[in-house]
Amino acid sequence: MNTQTTDRIVKEMVLKAPLSRVWKAISDAQEFGEWFKVDMSGQTFRPGQPVSAKMTYPGYEGMPFEIVVAQVEPERLFSFRWHPYDIDPNDDNSDEPMTLIEFELEEVDGGTKLTVTESGFDNIPLARRAEAFRMNSEGWGIQIENIRKYVEGQS
Repeated sequence: MNTQTTDRIVKEMVLKAPLSRVWKAISDAQEFGEWFKVDMSGQTFRPGQPVSAKMTYPGYEGMPFEIVVAQVEPERLFSFRWHPYDIDPNDDNSDEPMTLIEFELEEVDGGTKLTVTESGFDNIPLARRAEAFRMNSEGWGIQIENIRKYVEGQS
């Protein structure tokens, strides 16, 4: 059955790395910044804490990266909220609802299953919703490959 939703993006991959290694890559701010391409200097992840950093991703260098950490359940779940595809410095989207990004981990044969889910797009204003969904869907495809290379030690 092929179901399509406009409210959530889900990406899954089995990473050939131990669960503890993948957990550190997603839950340690410095490691997260390495593969996600964000300068996380001096940042830590704690539930309820906002994080302000600058992107280093090619084409987006210096753009703000702002999240609010939601949950940290060691070696199982790391989540945060953000304003999706918030890249136009002339648009103030701070009063818009945020989407929720969840990194869920599960130990499986051959490594660690990572499921990345971004949900809440149905609450984003209609004028931005489709483009935010499209761009973030593409972006998560790239980022899940970035973390795979990072934890599997490939460049």
